[in-house]
Amino acid sequence: MITPDPAVPEGAAIIDLAERMQALQDRTGEWPGADTVTILGTWLAGFDFASPVPRTRHVAGSVWVLRRQDRHADQVSLWADEQSALADLAEHVRSSWDNVRGRDGIPEDAPLDDRRAVDLYYGPREHRGDEDYSLYGEDIGRLVRTPSTPARFLFPGEGVCAEANSAAVFHAPAGPGGEGLPCMEVAGVLVFAYLDASMQAVRVSVHLDTADELVLQPGDWVPLHVDVEGSTVFSAGATPVRALSGQRWRWVRWLSRRLRWPRGD
Repeated sequence: MITPDPAVPEGAAIIDLAERMQALQDRTGEWPGADTVTILGTWLAGFDFASPVPRTRHVAGSVWVLRRQDRHADQVSLWADEQSALADLAEHVRSSWDNVRGRDGIPEDAPLDDRRAVDLYYGPREHRGDEDYSLYGEDIGRLVRTPSTPARFLFPGEGVCAEANSAAVFHAPAGPGGEGLPCMEVAGVLVFAYLDASMQAVRVSVHLDTADELVLQPGDWVPLHVDVEGSTVFSAGATPVRALSGQRWRWVRWLSRRLRWPRGD
């Protein structure tokens, strides 16, 4: 049994059609062909079958892309972090050190430092000739259908966010032998950060099922953006607000005072 969700346009449209057909049944005792065609025609006219489905790109992680080129190969490999990619490139450099040994400024043996070895081997970009490489970070994206958000929903502003952040609480576990894990709670969102022996890692877990209505959008989803060491590893529904200059802030404050309604007694 499928239950239409009235919080999304499709679900609301199905419920609307069901109500129209039920009203026709109540009025005539049946579904007369002409009336049914009219209702369906009007209902279908509310759909857009020509435009592509709107989709939003979400960041599901990041990757480092290493491309190494020479006269014999053009190889691309993906790495979880820059250090790993650089170590792989340095391994190739050391195995090919004979290609540069004896040149001015080049030591007899490759340096142990990966970055130094790569820089010496390849030299300035304009002098690399047949051998070259590129190494850069790139987000891993995924396209999902853009959720329909009624205009009435607005994420809280700076003042409300500051109040919610200042009210955040920390839930500590009941000692080494007790139950529970270290957890921070803000606006009903639970963020667990702990050492996980089974994963052999520091583990972070976010739980949104208890999120306050303050951050809960229609359709029961929460905009979420996660950074690790300054790099975005996940982003869904985040919409950065462009910062206003000091002059524009003064103009906004002045305008808000001019437009403020007088309070009634």
